[in-house]
Amino acid sequence: MTYETIEVRPVTPSLGAEVDGVDLTRTLAPLQIREIQHALLAHQVLFFRNQRLTFERHKEFGRLFGDLAVHPYAASQEGHPEVLPIYADANSKQIPGERWHSDVSCDPEPPMGSILHIHTLPPVGGDTLFSNMYAAYEALSDRMKTYLDTLVAVHDGAPGYRMRAAKDGKQENREFPQAEHPVIRTHPQTGRKLIFVNPVFTTAILDLPAAEGDMVLRFLFDHCNQPQFHARFRWQENSVAFWDNRCVQHIAMWDYFPQTRAGNRVTIRGDKPY
Repeated sequence: MTYETIEVRPVTPSLGAEVDGVDLTRTLAPLQIREIQHALLAHQVLFFRNQRLTFERHKEFGRLFGDLAVHPYAASQEGHPEVLPIYADANSKQIPGERWHSDVSCDPEPPMGSILHIHTLPPVGGDTLFSNMYAAYEALSDRMKTYLDTLVAVHDGAPGYRMRAAKDGKQENREFPQAEHPVIRTHPQTGRKLIFVNPVFTTAILDLPAAEGDMVLRFLFDHCNQPQFHARFRWQENSVAFWDNRCVQHIAMWDYFPQTRAGNRVTIRGDKPY
C-alpha cells in the first residue's frame, strides 16, 4: 500500500514497522486512522517515536480502534480504570510480561490489541520482543497444521495472576477469567490462520491425556520462540508500541534492575476466537 499521511518503515521481514508523520497527541484525520489500521494489519506491531501522551490522549487514541478494557488483575491509574501503569524500579520483585504471552488470552473475548507508552527508561535495556504467530503457523508442516486445527486449549488466568500475587507477598483469592479457544485461530480481519497458545495463560488441551497435551504445548511454546519470527523494539523516551494481540505475542526484558522503567498501557477489547 502507498501511504499518503504516514511513513511506514518495516523493522524486520517478519513483523514490526516504525511509523512517522503522525502526532498522536492531536486529533487524527480519518485517512490517518485508516492508514494506521492498514499498517497494523500488515505489520502486526507499530512503533511511534516522540509521543508525549496524557492519559486522556492515550485513551482517545485507543478508542479509535474499539472499546477499552479494564485489566482483570493489575491495578489501574487512579481515576483512569482503562489505563494500566507499567512500572519497575529497585524495589520491584517482578515485572509483568516476563514470559512470552498474548495479553489476557484467558478472557472469553481476548483483547484485540494493546497500546503501550513508555516515558521513563533505564540508561540501557528494557527492550520488548514481539513474535509473529502467522509466521509460526506457516512454518509448521502440513501434517502438524491438520492435527492442530482440530484442537481446543484451556486458557486460565488464575495460575499466573496468583503466582504474581505470591511473589509480592499477597494472597489472591479472586476468581479470574477462564476460556476455551482453538489452538489455531483465524484472524477476523485478515482471514489468516495463526497459533493461539502461550505459556502464561494456556494450561491444557481438551480431549487429550495430560501428558500428551503438555507435550504438544511445550512443542508449540518452543516453536513460537524461534528468533526468525521476532522483532526487538529498543525504546526511547515517549515511544509508543501498538500491537495486534490476536496474532502477536510479546515479552518484556527485565535486564535493567535496579534502574527505573515506567509508562502506561491501554488495551482494546476484542472478540471470541474462531
